[in-house]
Amino acid sequence: MTSASAGAADSRPLAARFVTNPTPFAPDQAQQRVAGWLADLPGEDAGVWRAVIDGHSHANAILHGIAEFSPYLFDLIRLDPARGLRVFTCRPEDHMTALIAQARNEAAAAADEASVMQVLRRLKAEAALLIALCDIGGVWPVGQVTSALTDVAVTSVQCAVRFLLSQEVERGRLLTKDPQHPEEGSGLIVLAMGKMGAGELNFSSDIDLIVFYDPDKGQLSESVEASPFFARLAQGIARLLQQRTGDGYVFRVDLRLRPDPASTPAAVSVEAALHYYEREGRTWERAAMIKARPCAGDLASGDALLSEISPFVWRKHLDFAALTDVHDMKRQMQSFRGQSEISVEGHNVKVGRGGIREIEFFAQTQQLIAGGRHPELRVRPTLMALDILAANNWIAQGVREELASAYEFLRRVEHRIQMVADEQTHTLPADREGIERFARFFGYADRASFAADLLRHLNCVQGHYERLFEGDPTEPEKAPDVDYGAGPDDARLLDQLRRLGFKTPRTVAETVQHWMAGEYRALKVESTREAFREFVPNLLRGLSRAEYPDAAVNEFDRFLQALTRGGRLISLLAQNKDVVALVALILGAAPRLGDMLARHPQIMDGLIDPRFFGAMPDRDELSARLTATLADADSYEEFLDRLRMFGQESLFLTGTRILSGTVSAQQASTAFGDVAEGIVHTVHDLTARQFAEQHGLIKGQQTAILAMGKLGGREMTASSDLDLILIYDFDHDHPDSDGSRSLHGAQYFARYTQRLISAFTTRTNYGVLYDIDMRLRPSGRAGPVATRLDAFADYQDNEAWTWEHMALTRARVISGPPDFQKQIEELIARVLMRPRDIHIIANDVLEMRKAVADEKGENDIWDLKYAAGGIVDIEFLAQYLQLIHAAEKPGILNVNTMQVYDNAVKLGVLASSDAEILRPAARLYQNLTQVLRLCVSEKFKPDTAGEDLLRVMTRAADAPDFSAVEARLRETQAEVREIFLKLMQARP
Repeated sequence: MTSASAGAADSRPLAARFVTNPTPFAPDQAQQRVAGWLADLPGEDAGVWRAVIDGHSHANAILHGIAEFSPYLFDLIRLDPARGLRVFTCRPEDHMTALIAQARNEAAAAADEASVMQVLRRLKAEAALLIALCDIGGVWPVGQVTSALTDVAVTSVQCAVRFLLSQEVERGRLLTKDPQHPEEGSGLIVLAMGKMGAGELNFSSDIDLIVFYDPDKGQLSESVEASPFFARLAQGIARLLQQRTGDGYVFRVDLRLRPDPASTPAAVSVEAALHYYEREGRTWERAAMIKARPCAGDLASGDALLSEISPFVWRKHLDFAALTDVHDMKRQMQSFRGQSEISVEGHNVKVGRGGIREIEFFAQTQQLIAGGRHPELRVRPTLMALDILAANNWIAQGVREELASAYEFLRRVEHRIQMVADEQTHTLPADREGIERFARFFGYADRASFAADLLRHLNCVQGHYERLFEGDPTEPEKAPDVDYGAGPDDARLLDQLRRLGFKTPRTVAETVQHWMAGEYRALKVESTREAFREFVPNLLRGLSRAEYPDAAVNEFDRFLQALTRGGRLISLLAQNKDVVALVALILGAAPRLGDMLARHPQIMDGLIDPRFFGAMPDRDELSARLTATLADADSYEEFLDRLRMFGQESLFLTGTRILSGTVSAQQASTAFGDVAEGIVHTVHDLTARQFAEQHGLIKGQQTAILAMGKLGGREMTASSDLDLILIYDFDHDHPDSDGSRSLHGAQYFARYTQRLISAFTTRTNYGVLYDIDMRLRPSGRAGPVATRLDAFADYQDNEAWTWEHMALTRARVISGPPDFQKQIEELIARVLMRPRDIHIIANDVLEMRKAVADEKGENDIWDLKYAAGGIVDIEFLAQYLQLIHAAEKPGILNVNTMQVYDNAVKLGVLASSDAEILRPAARLYQNLTQVLRLCVSEKFKPDTAGEDLLRVMTRAADAPDFSAVEARLRETQAEVREIFLKLMQARP
């Protein structure tokens, strides 16, 4: 690495070298924050700081910009002003070199693990601040920024490895000729993968490592077994780097790129690795190995291993199988991630259309194709690969320049996103104000100017990416004239199907022969049959673009057999050919959505809407759509049908976006919740009006609907039912309604609630709207279906069990008059803020968790809700923290589990190290749950799940393959269960 070499001739301090800075958005707030911080410093220190920023205008603007836009960076300065001052006044290249040298020396002299961890965390904190300032201030170009970040990571891993091996030498478990350098000849190989391997780490990057060992190289004592020894070392490396302490963490470590991570230990023997790559290695693993680099341990053995793996990565001949692998890789990369539209708000600059991943794939694809015969292409950094491709005329010089410019721009955007809170995210803010603020942090005058540059780069990348396979024989511009009904014995048809990319052309030809013969119910009408026959060539071309074309044909065939009327759907598909592969994904991964499409083909209209892959509709837009849908319903029955149609179309569209990877799980939860809330409010209002027409009104009557569970917590999925409680009140001195069919008080609201439930659950031609669960009302099934406000308050104060108060932490009024809503919310807050005995609450929670485990079981890791360390543990823990702390710290209260953990950390009642496990765990469970609730009606069993579903789940977990998903899930559940039990037992 050469992070310190550039800029070596400039001897000015960093504060004098800044050339760019953020643009203020709320300058008064930033000024107040900085002034308050300076006022708290000792007089002499404050004077030095003022001299630095007053003497350098860019430095002043950067400090205020950080105070406004980046809590993470401002904390690095605020919590250690001396560190901040060192960085602002240093010569950055020299300081970077000195930091790394100092860390190496101090780590080598460290007496224990805690000391090493402190050394590395202090290195990371100061280096992160230095690198961020050099990026924000325009002092270092992107390449120098990523190189410096990689230097810190490599240094950290090497220090961790040397410390751990030195300990083993002291214990007599490892023999070495050089105790000062125990890694040499140890047989321990640590490969840096991905961006670390290429020297391209981003600001808040995880580091991907694979740990191998060669037992023939290292000398272990006779009593030591190699596999567990090296596995413990690998786990130790991860622990030293990622465990959170008072000094933070160094890097999050991912060890799951190793061969078959679900069934292999954390370190894999060289022999097993070579056997795996030779027999089972996949395309993505070939691509990953392009960037692999030995970074720590026995570097000579690492180089030797890469040489042995080289034939797996770099094929000698550009044969048909290699082309097929590359084309499969292209399909998997596309995965319909916003394919039809590039956006600004909410766009993912890494994996979204036109993003960083497409530039990397553009280079890696051509490296895989030609690197076997052209060794000069075997380079790790993306920009270097583009340079060599252009120099050797694989791509035009202009293409290289455009992609390199886009790459540098998008990497700077990525870094700035991550500098806000030191989070491994690549997604821009989802709303216009958030983008406006981000644009200012990035140095732009406003959103419009930033958006113009962003869209220019994204569209440029997308254009080059889509043209990558022009002239590829698997994607001909015009299909030859063949008889698609000729069957599996027609050579011309088989040849055409092979050219399209089908791997079992005889099977596909036989299926298509049935289509052409019109043997299905949906094709009995002559006009429909003729339209379908004309559509078949384009249909096959569309299906060939699915991730697995042969499976897509099978799924479409199954769908066609289930279809009763085909005219409208076939017409829509014929006119919108780009949707065909997306429909194939739906059919393959989510039969529930496929059945919905077969019954009501018109719901596919939403897929054709240009807005489909844009920003998700917000609550106001959904409300407007719902109003328009219901506007001219001329009967109650039609009203119910249209409500169900709206609900099903919304579920279908959101579900499709989950499958295609174009929305996050949280965005999907919000969308499902917004639709449900809009429908509940509409049904609530209509039912009240209709009921009043029959039975009149009671003086002073008010009703509100309280959402509990997933709807209350804004965590809905495609299959969530609605946990509701209806609360009412009225003038107790006048309890009778004034209608012709008068009802008395409680009877009035019980009948009204039954009418309300019926509107949701009555089955019409379009099915059921939602299943309603009202068991969380006072006294559950034994209590009245509607609850008067004072009775609700009395029950919560005097009769409710702990579990009912836990459920109450997620209660949220979603429909009702504002004043009545406020009354209910104040009542709930008063109940939750009541002082409680921590011992009683902890015992109650543990007993309830045990009862749930006894009833539901907790040993199936894929039962995400009930598994030990699963969703129930996550939710119970958040509810427990609220009940025991809300009396003194009401700011902890929130209906959303993730927000509770954020609040708990800010209030000091949850350790950051625990939150750093719980929050990613909650996100992982949410991501997987959204997919499973959409696609699976029974228990999920990986062994019998379809390939489409496994691919969607792998994408949802952001993992390289399903084995890595399973490995991560096991690790996460074990960590969550450990924290759950620790906190339940940590009582004063």
